[in-house]
Amino acid sequence: MDFNKIKEASEGYKLAMTKFLRDLVAIPGESCEEEGVIKRIEAEMKALNFDKVVIDPQGNVLGYMGTGEKIIGFDAHIDTVGIGNRANWEFDPYEGYENEEEIGGRGVTDQLGGIVSAVYGAKIMKDLGLLNDKYTALVTGTVQEEDCDGNCWLYIIEQDKVKPEFVVSTEPTDGGIYRGQRGRMEIRVDVQGVSCHGSAPERGDNAIYKMAEILQNVRDLNENDAADDTEIKGLVKMLDEKYNPEYKEAQFLGRGTCATSQIFFTSPSRCAVADSCSISIDRRMTAGETWESCLDEIRALPAVKKYNATVSMYDYSRPSWTGLSYPQECYFPTWVIPEDHAVTKAMEEAYIGLYGTTRSGAAETDAMRKARPLTDKWTFSTNGVAIMGRHGIPVIGFGPGAEAQAHAPNEKTWKADLVKCAAVYAALPTLYCK
Repeated sequence: MDFNKIKEASEGYKLAMTKFLRDLVAIPGESCEEEGVIKRIEAEMKALNFDKVVIDPQGNVLGYMGTGEKIIGFDAHIDTVGIGNRANWEFDPYEGYENEEEIGGRGVTDQLGGIVSAVYGAKIMKDLGLLNDKYTALVTGTVQEEDCDGNCWLYIIEQDKVKPEFVVSTEPTDGGIYRGQRGRMEIRVDVQGVSCHGSAPERGDNAIYKMAEILQNVRDLNENDAADDTEIKGLVKMLDEKYNPEYKEAQFLGRGTCATSQIFFTSPSRCAVADSCSISIDRRMTAGETWESCLDEIRALPAVKKYNATVSMYDYSRPSWTGLSYPQECYFPTWVIPEDHAVTKAMEEAYIGLYGTTRSGAAETDAMRKARPLTDKWTFSTNGVAIMGRHGIPVIGFGPGAEAQAHAPNEKTWKADLVKCAAVYAALPTLYCK
C-alpha cells in the first residue's frame, strides 16, 4: 500500500472537505430536525459518484462505495445539540468561521466533521483503486443520536437488515484510536406521599422528605468506598476482582457513576405538602454491569426499600424527522473491543503506516495528544452502544476533533484532523481484508 499517495490524495481534498463541513454547519440540525443536513450529505455523496445512496424510512442516509462482499461501515451521527446560551458564543454558531487551521461552528466536532472525513475517505478509496471484491465501504449519516444514542443503528440493523463486518465510529477521538466506552442508562425513581395543608404538615406524608433520604443514598452509591463495613458500597467496587470478573476491562474503561440529573414533584399548591416526588438518575456503566444489576442496586438502597419507591427505566419513542418512531428502552450497553482484535490491529496498522506511533494534531493540541496513549477509550457514549453493545458487531473509534469541544460554546475542529481521518479511513479496509 502506498501510504504517501493516500496522504497526498487526502490533503488534496482539504478545501473540498472544509467547504462541505461549513455547508453542513450552516444548516441547523438538532435531533429529529435533520432533514436539511441529510439531504446535503446525500447531494455530496451523489456528486462524488457513490455507487448507491439511500435515505431509509427513519431518515438516515446510507452511501455505498464499491460492491465487494463484506460491508465495512463508517458511522457519523449528524444531529447536533442546541446552541445553549447564545451570549456564550463569540461567533455565530451557524455561520461559523474558518482560518488556516480551524473551522468553528455548532457540530464541527460533534459530529459533522466525522461524516465529512468518511465521505471523502470513501472517495479516496475509489480514486486510488483500493476498492475490490472483498469489501464495500458504507458511510452512514445517522439521526437522533443526541436524543437516543444507538437508536438509529438499531433501526439500520433490525429493519434495514444491514449488518457490517465492523464499523468505524467517527466520533471525535483527539487523534487517537478508541476501542470502547462505558455504557449508560436513564433510571427513574418514584415515591408517593399524601398531601395536606402546609399549615399543618403533620397531617400529611411529604414525598419530598422521603426523596431527600433516597437522594443521600444515591450520592453514597456514587461516592462511598467498598470496604467490608460500608453499608452502601460505592460503585468503585466494580474495579475490584472481588466484585467483578470483568474488573480488568472495567479498569480500562473507568468506574461507573450515578448522578441525580432531574427532580420532579406534584403538590396541590405552594401551600400544600407534596404528594409525589420523582428523580432521574444518569447511570454510567463499566464492564461487568448490566441494566438488571443497575436497577437492582437502586432498589436495594435502604431508603428506597424503606419508602417502597418504584425504580424503573425510561423509554424513548420520539418520532424522527420522517415521522417514524422506533421505541426502545433507555439502556445503552457498555462495549469494548479487545486490544488484540483484528479490527483494532488493522486500525493501528493504518494509522501507524500513515502517521507514526503517536497521536498528533494542530499546534495547540499536539503536545497534549502526544502525551496520551495512541489506543484508548471515550469518556462519553456513542452509537457503538447499539452496534456492538446490543448486536455484537465490532466497533473501533477514530474521528476528527476533540471530546472537550462536544456540546461546548465556540465549538471548533481542525482541518488537519479532517485530512488525517479521511486518509486513515481510505487505508483501513484494504489492510483489514488483506
